[in-house]
Amino acid sequence: MPGDTWETLFEVALDQYGFITGGDAERAGVNRKYLNDLKRRGVLEHTAYGLYRFPQVPVTPYTPFMEAVLWVGADAVLSHDAVLSLHGLANANPSVIRVSTPRRVRKSDPPAAIKVIRRAIPDEDLTRYEGIPSTTVARALLDSRDLITRSRLLQAAHQARAEGLIPRRMFGDLLERLETADG
Repeated sequence: MPGDTWETLFEVALDQYGFITGGDAERAGVNRKYLNDLKRRGVLEHTAYGLYRFPQVPVTPYTPFMEAVLWVGADAVLSHDAVLSLHGLANANPSVIRVSTPRRVRKSDPPAAIKVIRRAIPDEDLTRYEGIPSTTVARALLDSRDLITRSRLLQAAHQARAEGLIPRRMFGDLLERLETADG
């Protein structure tokens, strides 16, 4: 039977699609070296530097999004067309998962599927969807103007409004900004 330490880490990982970071372990009062011990015993999979996964947690369509955000680091959020893809909006199917962070990421060998965008995002444009730190859908629509056609973005805005993802009070302004975009 697993011990209390394993159970503590597993509880954290359940909220993160099975992932646990070295920082998560430290915040839970567990030495980071314990993660390597669990990896050696086959309890954890090592997915990237400082990032591990409990394989018994089922993979979902959201798993790659959480992995990308955790790989980038503590201040990272899912952004751009990745947020739209998460919600099934604008027929977004990005070849890379865009993750924004206000700080420089100094990791070597970034996964080919992750595109790090360095920029600060105002607090009012931040949220969580399915437990994943993200920009709001409205912010993602605006950020995707150079990636997705205007007509698809406008259609996605209407769909998002119908699904309650965009508040009524900001919908008119968002449509105006999307309609006048050069994207």
